[in-house]
Amino acid sequence: MSPFNAWVFLKGLETLRLRMDAHSSNAMALALWLEQQQGIEKVYYAGLDSHPGKPLATKQQRAYGGVLSFCVSGDKAAAWRFIDATCICSLTANLGDVKTTIVHPATTTHGRLTDEQRAAASISDNLIRVAVGLEDIDDLKIDMQRGIAAL
Repeated sequence: MSPFNAWVFLKGLETLRLRMDAHSSNAMALALWLEQQQGIEKVYYAGLDSHPGKPLATKQQRAYGGVLSFCVSGDKAAAWRFIDATCICSLTANLGDVKTTIVHPATTTHGRLTDEQRAAASISDNLIRVAVGLEDIDDLKIDMQRGIAAL
């Protein structure tokens, strides 16, 4: 790593805890909200009481992070309609950005897996992954509502 890149990296570490607190807070709020929405079949987030890994996550960490996944009602086409209807979310497989990102794992990050491998990993065609950013939570809910309306 170059000296400049090392300096930039170290500068980012100064605010990491604040950013992770904000990511986690937004992700929890969004996960709770998504669980209540028609058109959303299942939400996967370790901070939810419905998540089987919550007891372990609670023992291991202070918060539950900024990444969540959910299944929309319908198929792959429905998932893409949801994604395409969002405006704030950036369509990318990147994680941990200050901007919220959204991705369809079955055709992107896990697209090289066989159908059987994806099924074993619980990656269905209607699964969407979101790395929640630092935007205002109400703005994120409005954006997700656009996706739900497209279903």
